[in-house]
Amino acid sequence: MTKILEQQAAQDAISNDMRVIDHPAWPALKNAVEEIRPWQSKDGSIDFDAEGAPARIAVEATLDRVISAVEQLSPLLPHDADYHAALVADLRRWADSAFDVPDFLDSLLAFQPAAHRADGLQHLAVFPMYTQNGNPDRNLEAVVLRMVWPDWLAELERTRYDNPLFCGITFEDFTPGYDTNSAVFFPETIAVREAPERFSWGGIFCDREAARFRRVTEAAVDLLHVELPDDVRDMLRDQDRCQQAFVLWDMIHDRTHSHGDLPFDPFMIKQRQPFWMYGLEELRCDLTAFREAVKLEADGVPQGHDVQIAMLFDRLFRFPVTGARNRNYDGLGGQLLFAYLHKHDVVRWTDNSLRIDWDEVPKVTNQLCGEIEELYRAGIDRPKLVHWLAAYDLVSTYLSPHPGSRWAKGPEALDLSQLPRKLVDDVLPDEFPLSMFYEALAKKLKNVIASTKGITATGAGPGAGRGVERAAA
Repeated sequence: MTKILEQQAAQDAISNDMRVIDHPAWPALKNAVEEIRPWQSKDGSIDFDAEGAPARIAVEATLDRVISAVEQLSPLLPHDADYHAALVADLRRWADSAFDVPDFLDSLLAFQPAAHRADGLQHLAVFPMYTQNGNPDRNLEAVVLRMVWPDWLAELERTRYDNPLFCGITFEDFTPGYDTNSAVFFPETIAVREAPERFSWGGIFCDREAARFRRVTEAAVDLLHVELPDDVRDMLRDQDRCQQAFVLWDMIHDRTHSHGDLPFDPFMIKQRQPFWMYGLEELRCDLTAFREAVKLEADGVPQGHDVQIAMLFDRLFRFPVTGARNRNYDGLGGQLLFAYLHKHDVVRWTDNSLRIDWDEVPKVTNQLCGEIEELYRAGIDRPKLVHWLAAYDLVSTYLSPHPGSRWAKGPEALDLSQLPRKLVDDVLPDEFPLSMFYEALAKKLKNVIASTKGITATGAGPGAGRGVERAAA
């Protein structure tokens, strides 16, 4: 028994110390996956009758290279052995199906990163998947990631913020689906024959979140002439410190979706609702994380202060000016936070400078959280449409609706004989347009926002490696 434990310890040491991406099988795997991706249709299948389609024998040969590389890399990752065995079986089954719509349910169920939340632990994952906020097609992707689970975070999860499925992760390297704006790794995005009864993990790339936060915030602060406390300036210079803030923020945000007075399915799965409902839910989770961060700072947890800064600036500077305006619910949440703080004199745009009352930020931000929570609590006793209208009233108190909006004219402008989900068709794609302030900011930050595509801890794209040491170092 002792010998077995010693062997396991030795394997774990190898998996922590030897970078998967330094093994020659990794570039071989990556190149093979990148050959397959252009051959795939939107659903992940390969149509051999399409013009310019490859010969099936050529695809099979390339897939054999994928399998060979996985088998060479798997010994570096003994904790993923069962997953890699299931992965090889799923890859072979895909080939046997003549590369029909892929089904990787068996390997998905075998992949259990949340069961091994050891700080610095590497994982190699290969799935047909889309990448949220990235590639919408279910292409084959390969990603090497590293777990972020320092002792202080593990203790907070154990004692205050139970979230057994959450995985804080960083990029090691990836195929083109992650050379995008995607910063999440979710099982829902993977091609399977049927959805599992429940998912057992969810990953957020805190290195990408931290890196783009730093780049966009530094540019916005410079443009808007924001006077920052010295400690905040120090934070913006420190990638490692920002990663710690984001992994804590994400852990609290993620669990908040299922905590509190919830009048509807917290993740709104298979529900059709006006996009401001999604915006309020995401903002509620962020504001809850902010409120908890204030408590953590008071309790002497240094990351608590940094979570407040990260949430405030990401929401104010990046969210409203990122992405298309078509039902941009995260952008809407950022607009609402800015407008609320502005109405309460916490932020002021005057003399071409943005001034922040740092002493008032915690109180007023928590006040907005309270208003959304009261909306939710009252919503439990309301019909769906009445709740949507009440939420609209809350948002429109601080943000001006589009002049052509039917919803802004109240219930009398809507055809109430229709089902509520049909009334969603009357919601304008940009129901709450950007203010003049944000229109100007969006133009000035456009190139900075674009430059964060594919960003990692080093500020570079794929192949950059770790660069900055992870939070546990």
